[in-house]
Amino acid sequence: MSRSCSCLLYLLLVINAHVTTAEERPRRRLKLTDYEASQADSAAHDDSVALRRSGLTGTPEPGYQAAAFRVPTLSGEFVYQPGAVTSGSVVIHAFTNKSAFLECLWSTEASLSSLVEDLPASAQVLFLSLDDSSVSDALWMRERLHNAAMKRSQKEVLSRLHFSPVPVFALGNWIPSVLYSWACTGHNCGLAQTVFTSQGWKMPVIVKRLDARYDWLMGRWGQWWYQLKDAGDGCEPSPSVAGSVAWLSEGNCSFFTKIQNMAKSNASGVLVFAEPGNSIQEMNCVGDECLSLLGLPASMVHLEPSVIHALRSGLPVNVSFQTTPSPNFFIGIDQQGALSEMGWFLYPTFSFVNWQAQWFDFYADLQLKLDLPATVIPVFDKVQMQGDKGAVAVVNLPPDLSGFDTLLLDASLSCPGRRDSSCPPWDHTVQLFVCCDHLGPYCNVELGRWITAFRRGIGRWQTDVSPLIPVLDASKCTFTMKTVPWAMPWIVSLNLRFSAANLTNLSGNHTEKLRPFRVMSLYSGGTFNKTYNKRYLPIKFPVPASTKKVELYAVITGHGSDENGCGEFCVTSHHFLFNGVHSNCRTFDSAGSALGCTERVKDGAVPNEHGTWLYGRGGWCDGLPVDPWRVNVTGQLELSGFESNTVLYFGLFGGKDPDPSQQPGYIIMSSFLIFYK
Repeated sequence: MSRSCSCLLYLLLVINAHVTTAEERPRRRLKLTDYEASQADSAAHDDSVALRRSGLTGTPEPGYQAAAFRVPTLSGEFVYQPGAVTSGSVVIHAFTNKSAFLECLWSTEASLSSLVEDLPASAQVLFLSLDDSSVSDALWMRERLHNAAMKRSQKEVLSRLHFSPVPVFALGNWIPSVLYSWACTGHNCGLAQTVFTSQGWKMPVIVKRLDARYDWLMGRWGQWWYQLKDAGDGCEPSPSVAGSVAWLSEGNCSFFTKIQNMAKSNASGVLVFAEPGNSIQEMNCVGDECLSLLGLPASMVHLEPSVIHALRSGLPVNVSFQTTPSPNFFIGIDQQGALSEMGWFLYPTFSFVNWQAQWFDFYADLQLKLDLPATVIPVFDKVQMQGDKGAVAVVNLPPDLSGFDTLLLDASLSCPGRRDSSCPPWDHTVQLFVCCDHLGPYCNVELGRWITAFRRGIGRWQTDVSPLIPVLDASKCTFTMKTVPWAMPWIVSLNLRFSAANLTNLSGNHTEKLRPFRVMSLYSGGTFNKTYNKRYLPIKFPVPASTKKVELYAVITGHGSDENGCGEFCVTSHHFLFNGVHSNCRTFDSAGSALGCTERVKDGAVPNEHGTWLYGRGGWCDGLPVDPWRVNVTGQLELSGFESNTVLYFGLFGGKDPDPSQQPGYIIMSSFLIFYK
């Protein structure tokens, strides 16, 4: 029998058998209509033909171009053709009932709502199954999302959601190769499991588990055996669980209360079991609970009768924790047809799919901007940045910059390898300094600032630093890009993009755009403590006679964390007072917010990093340039040309001078006055 006949026969057998899922899955069984079955049958393709069409002879890596493929779906066929005019991004999701993470992802109404409400219009999602139960999986997934879309009047999104009844192992194209070779053990992939043993058992009992979100629960399961002890519902402390893992039923009080009580009881960890028929839920804090960090691990599992029986019989039960690698659950294809990892899903919600698709949109728009006319000066081309020196380049600039009024920094940060796993952990500040004349006033001026992503290999941005064109006051300049010397290496690329705007007024006459001609350095930051503002005095300055406009230009970020979370996670305000009257204020009002940086993904913030990238920060986000703050202050000044103007800076927390009692944070700031003519 040919391979194509084998594939088709397999699909028919699976459909006719109405393969069902494991008993623990909280869903009702469904079946295909005759029409859907015939569509799926006719869409099956010979796998050898599919592989030849793919053109892939090795394992595809992130950044490789995705080859064309066709996949049978419940409604016909999903066809991906690289370079198609209508091509948007594609997210491929492979479900398995062996994952508690995915069970929660699909059983939580808020997760499903996020997908049908917030999936970008350019994105499509192909849903697959890794299991033998692929037919019922596809039907169940479609029903879940159809109901969510109808409930929220989002019928349009259904045309962009595609469900295949063919299991991944029978697709016959390159998709299984990528899913299997990109296997990982993070929050969004890998099979987190709990292992129980007891006296008289011939085999251990292994069940899937969902760990509580680590951004508020700081404990980790160790690589050893614990003793398990029953503590009822955990709504009261239980001294008997000291040194053991507490076995708790769900309900009657919040997860936070349960875990907090077990922490007070000196338990080594917490296992909460779902009542029969219930899905595994995400155990997370709510509201002010999140301000109380708890130092022990906690997970949720399904009820296992043998464990209950052993505990009630007085038999000792031991428990350990493991993560078994699995195929990846998510891969992406961007608008340019490049394969992409989807990053780390910190908790089970389809919002992480939306954020990655938003970034694909950002990147597609960036590619269009990079096609615009400009004079491009390469500075770094995939240069390693590490250590005290960082990346250094001496660059020849255009002989006459007076014809340009726009300077964009086209910068990217990538990793030593193609996979996210090769990327440095932690978020660090990256600064670009320029020196064109070692004796001049502009040597070692900060030209740009970025924050690295946390173990993700994507990131490219354009930053408008046009007001700083005057600091490039020589034909040859030295550029230095660096971060903290102890950080792992990043691969940096940087181009300077010079251009000039041709403006036409309402009368059709050409007008010249004002150009910066002088830069005056103002204030820097420092340790954000009670002496922070005492170091700053008013600065007197003249306005050159030819000046038509004066602009305040500042790049400000808060870092560190005292008892108030300052300066990274606290709301600070930064004030520039001109002539004792005119106050200009920059307030970081999203700092510390739960999702502040997710709102910046559309601006290029790298999503789904391997850390708590979601929180708002003090003037920055992981994997994003720091945007300059620009204010036209011309009307606040005397333009007489004499030293009749003053400016004073001060930074506040809660409307007052900062006064932390311990571990004060700090402010990194470069601020200037820019004079235009």
